[in-house]
Amino acid sequence: MKKIITLLLLIVTLIACKNDPKPEKVEAQEEKSNKMPPPQDGGKGVEIMNTVIDSAGGNRYETATIEFRFRDAIYKSTRNCGMFELSRKKQDSSGNETLGTVNNIGFTYYKNGEEEILADTTANNYKNSINSVHYFVQLPFGLNDPAVRKELVAEDSIQGKAYYEIQVNFAQEGGGEDFEDTYMYWVNKDSYTVDYLAYSYHVNGGGMRFREAINPRVLEGIRFVDYKNYAPQENASPALQDLDDLFEKNELELFSTIENKDIKVEVLERNCA
Repeated sequence: MKKIITLLLLIVTLIACKNDPKPEKVEAQEEKSNKMPPPQDGGKGVEIMNTVIDSAGGNRYETATIEFRFRDAIYKSTRNCGMFELSRKKQDSSGNETLGTVNNIGFTYYKNGEEEILADTTANNYKNSINSVHYFVQLPFGLNDPAVRKELVAEDSIQGKAYYEIQVNFAQEGGGEDFEDTYMYWVNKDSYTVDYLAYSYHVNGGGMRFREAINPRVLEGIRFVDYKNYAPQENASPALQDLDDLFEKNELELFSTIENKDIKVEVLERNCA
């Protein structure tokens, strides 16, 4: 009889263990891994960057057509309340004219007015290059995208002026192919303009850049700047947040000067809300 009772107790114990829910710690870990980063609806970094965007043009970007010349190509962007088209037109040494366009649907490439189908890798390189040029020209527009994560990490000074240091990262979902890149923006506390920015990137072997905004001007209510583009000295691997200190010490090397010329802007007076 004692053996039967013992056996029954063992069976009941095994059934109870089988049906026992997962420990709370395991459930919490699974929930965390499936969540998107916290929403960008609060925090000092979000508040500061929203003010920066508003002061640079705000909702005027959303219905603007912007054309400019950068190096040997003509770039044009057209936006209308969420619909957009970004393009680059250039002529090669043989006189062939090429046009690449990126819009809500995808990427299209033309040569001498005829559409050409490019290999996926080539098309992707064209698309990323066009996106990159338009992105930097229209900063800070785009920094309120849902995939952008903004955080006030420090307050500092550069050449005697006070700045907020805003770090920007991107969620993998909606953050593009370069979602692992990290940006730092130095926001002037008085004017709420981005006077300096830095970024680390992973393509082509990776690296860092520090940009000093120069030649600010406002066209049709939208602010544009050019940049002096600096890089750390060879074999140096500073923290991204320390590049402003190296800049003040003249320990960065001038890599290039980025000038956007012949800028033309038209803004459609329309409320996209």
